[in-house]
Amino acid sequence: MLKPEDNERLTRVGAGTPGGDLFRRYWMPALMSSEMPDRDGAPVRVRLLGEDLIAFRDSNNEIGLVAAFCPHRRAPMFFGRNEEAGLRCVYHGWKFNTHGDCVDMPSEPAGSALRDKAKINSYPCIEKGGIIWTYMGPKDKMPAPPDYEWMRAPQTHRHVSKTFEDCNYLQAMEGGLDTAHSSYAHNNNLATKNEPRQRDRSPRLDVERTDYGYRYVSFRDLKDGNYYMRIYHYVMPFQQFRGGIHKFDGSRREFPELNGHIWVPIDDTTTYVYNWACAYDENAAFSEENIIEREYFYGRGPDQLIPGTFKLKANKSNDYFIDRQVQKTKTYTGIEGVNTQDFALQEGMGKIVDRSLEHLGTSDKAIVTMRRLMMEAIADVAEGRDPRGLDPASHGGVRPYDGFMKTSDDWQVVFADEVVAKW
Repeated sequence: MLKPEDNERLTRVGAGTPGGDLFRRYWMPALMSSEMPDRDGAPVRVRLLGEDLIAFRDSNNEIGLVAAFCPHRRAPMFFGRNEEAGLRCVYHGWKFNTHGDCVDMPSEPAGSALRDKAKINSYPCIEKGGIIWTYMGPKDKMPAPPDYEWMRAPQTHRHVSKTFEDCNYLQAMEGGLDTAHSSYAHNNNLATKNEPRQRDRSPRLDVERTDYGYRYVSFRDLKDGNYYMRIYHYVMPFQQFRGGIHKFDGSRREFPELNGHIWVPIDDTTTYVYNWACAYDENAAFSEENIIEREYFYGRGPDQLIPGTFKLKANKSNDYFIDRQVQKTKTYTGIEGVNTQDFALQEGMGKIVDRSLEHLGTSDKAIVTMRRLMMEAIADVAEGRDPRGLDPASHGGVRPYDGFMKTSDDWQVVFADEVVAKW
């Protein structure tokens, strides 16, 4: 469990909070490239770490991320004209470039000194892996851009989606880092007893700290001289790498992949989850049918979302369409969609969990370690040190994996080649 004051440090992300100061030291997803595909296209509202912002792609294909309100009279920049390499406020015509400089002020006399003073707050952006990333921290502390392996996969071998989750980022991320719950919440066939996650429902965890966060391994004893292994990575401050190579019968999938999530705080009580997947190698390009199939499996297919949003139709307001008869006879939860099952439990905890009331067990080792790393990182930032995971070299060469091995073997030897990035 956590002391209430430590829970506050970890869950509050606004400007000036300890957690907010930590997040502002990393590059973070602001939106997907597909949300803003066209030069001089419509501006897009963005809320990130409690700040209201506006994103736009200018005439030169540069990305701007600026404050939501004009510094003149606080008019909303969402209604601005995106034209000729800048975003122009439609109230009085003041125009700003992607760096926040005022480049035109037609309502004032020519040569007015006010133009040089009237900057709009802006954050630098880069575009990688189908995502527009931003850095919101001190300029002199800005790290090199991230270089995760999945970013380097060709577009034909990579897929990214995004969903809205109505709770604090930490309980959402803890759900992703928790491997034991898959034996229960994601048991989608009660009749099947031979799946590895059902043959051993209390996996043993090894957690190894690294420069980027940690690597953790779950061992499930199949009682036949073999382990089912899952090798994950937690990359600070908010990302998980996960393997998806083998089927439960031990055979390789037709489209072996790596996948994971990035849990980005919109504010203290809401989160955007970026869901990424990339092919294991060049022989497993993603077809459109494959992408659609996997998104529906998780519960976030196109017609499973509320139109014009990233919100699931199955949500708290309708109890996630739980079917109690299905729960009795077919699946553990009676809820369709792996991510929908997660959301029901994580959102159902409330906006921000009171972790002082918890009773943790051995299967929570990865979550406990993550919390400690985050608390240490918060202290590092407060005391002028760099937190873990800023250097792209620390995370660029690692990959997750799942597979099978004999209980007498050393997993680090068996899977040595598999946990090294190939893209």
